[in-house]
Formats: sequence, C-alpha cells, structure tokens
Amino acid sequence: MMGAEGMAQPVGVGAVSLRMHRRRPVFLPVVLAALIAAVGPCVRAAESGNATDQPAPSPSAATDATSAAQPLTPDQAYELGKSLFDQYAPPEIKEQYEFPSREQWDEFAVKLQHALAGDSLEELAAYEPQARAALDALRTIPGYEEYADWLEERLDLIETARLAARPPPVAPIPGRPPRRLAMPYYDLWLQRLRGRPAPPAAAALMPGLRAAFAVEGVPADLAWMAEVESTFNPGARSPAGARGLFQLMPDTAKMLGLSTGRPDERTDPEKSARAAAHLLRSLHDRFGDWALALAAYNAGEGRVSRVLTARKARTFAEIVPALPAETRLYVPKIYATIALRTGNLPTSLTGGE
Repeated sequence: MMGAEGMAQPVGVGAVSLRMHRRRPVFLPVVLAALIAAVGPCVRAAESGNATDQPAPSPSAATDATSAAQPLTPDQAYELGKSLFDQYAPPEIKEQYEFPSREQWDEFAVKLQHALAGDSLEELAAYEPQARAALDALRTIPGYEEYADWLEERLDLIETARLAARPPPVAPIPGRPPRRLAMPYYDLWLQRLRGRPAPPAAAALMPGLRAAFAVEGVPADLAWMAEVESTFNPGARSPAGARGLFQLMPDTAKMLGLSTGRPDERTDPEKSARAAAHLLRSLHDRFGDWALALAAYNAGEGRVSRVLTARKARTFAEIVPALPAETRLYVPKIYATIALRTGNLPTSLTGGE
C-alpha cells in the first residue's frame, strides 16, 4: 500500500465500491463482504503472478471457485462479486441499489490491494468500520463461516493498528505478569488480550499441536500461533486461498507435502501443524531468530531478507518500520498470546533477552 501522502482516503463502501442510493445502508455490509470475498483471491493471484487469461466464470462457477479458495483473475473476481449480489440481494434492495460499475470495482480492488500489502498502520486502521461490517455480514451469508473466522483475527489486527497510533495507558496485569520484552506493540497486545479467553477448541487441540511442533524442533509454545492465524478453526480459510489452523497457501502446502484436493490436508490439525512447524524451522535456520521467522512466515522470506539487508539489521525490532502493517502487529501478537496463555515467554523464543 502506498504511504498516506500518495493515496487518497481508504475506499469504503460508500466511496467507490458502492456509489449507490443511500436510502438503505443496512445492506451495504453484505455487498462489502461479497467484494472482499471476490477481491482477496484476485489480489493474491496478482501478487504471485498466477493470474491467467481464463474467461470469467458463470455465477455458479464463481461461487464454486470461492468455495475451493482458488485464485481468481480480475475478471473472475468481478463476476463473483456481482453474482453474490445477484444471489443474496432481495428484490427491494435491487430496486434501490446497483452493483458497482467495472471502473468503480477496479478502483476499489487496486486500493484494497495496497491496504493489504501496505506499510501504514493509520491506513490499515481506517478500514476498521468496513472490516467490522463485513465480518457481521459474513456471519450471516451461507457458506462463508470459515472466511469469518479468518476475518475476525484480521479485524483484531486492524483494531490494534488504530490503538497503536494512540496507545492507551499501561495498566498493571494482575498476578505474576509476563516479563517485559523489547518488541514494538508487545505491551499493547498484552493489554488487549488480557482477560480474553482462549478459543474453546484450544484445550483439545493444543496438546497435539505442541507435540507436532516439538517433533520438528520448534518451541512447542509457538503452536499458539494457531489462535492468531485461525482462532483454532481447522477449516478457516482466507479469500486469498490460505486454509487451516496455520493458514497455509496451496502452493506452500504442496511444497510441504500436503494435499490441497480431496482431502485437503491443511484441515488436518496434526498434518498442518507438522507442515507449519517444518516451515518455521527452515525460516529459523535462515534468519537465526524466531521473531524473524514469524515475520517471514507472514510477509514472505524474500521480503524479510531484503529489509534486513537494506537496513543492515539483525533483529525484528530493527526492521519493524519497513514491514507490512499486518506483519508488524502479527509477530508481537503471537508473542503476547504465548505469554498470556502460558504465563511467561520461554527463553527459547527470546534468545535470553
């Protein structure tokens, strides 16, 4: 995403994606959810160079493509968004609203892509109302429950981006507080997560996930990253095609030996945990630091390597300003989650800091 000086205000529902009559704004979140579900795969396909010249799908084919979490071309994304509007909008809504024009759609898609990959916490935070509305809508649209669990965690990052601009006063943590860590946004996450219960599935899943991480030579406590990635929903999926407890993309999963067809082994807790841990182990072997390994897991190995080289840096804290906004918040959230769920941070994760 471009910096604040190079980009207009984030494109909300009423600004570009939906230049419609405004008499019935209650339906706008549903349309926004359709747009996010359609644009996400398109964005990832453009970033990875997987876009093709395939013809745009029919509405039914578009829906099937989303269910399978396959990357879509821009044309396919547009047709999918329109088909969702056509399928779910009641007749009275269609009388008052029209789906965005192709030009409006393209403008929205470009700016959303910038937001997802951008480096401005302020611009990321500005998407909070739209993301919250989309989450509410995804909870009601049949077949989108797995996307909702993915978006819920991303909304948590967006909310924290807003708080990062104006950090609240630091309140003491009752009992034995986790020891301090010199990591940007770590204390902020400790405050936000304090008192938040672990997802219900954590108790049943964590013993097996910890064992899988340990087998791969990764600190077992890092398995708590599943809470940050998917709220412990083995079926959680992102619009970009990532799936499972550890949100593995199809190509990454295949590289790690997992099937993404039927069955999709990314939804198998133990197999996905072994794959994620193996990837983290290889990233740690390269960067020599677990925080950097997590940053690379989220932002990409190449991105982290280039930033380290450009800044002549060796630690996560040194490169935070140059990382995508999501990654800046993602790594400290995992560390704060581990600290609160386990009672402290093991030295294996902090290097004895």
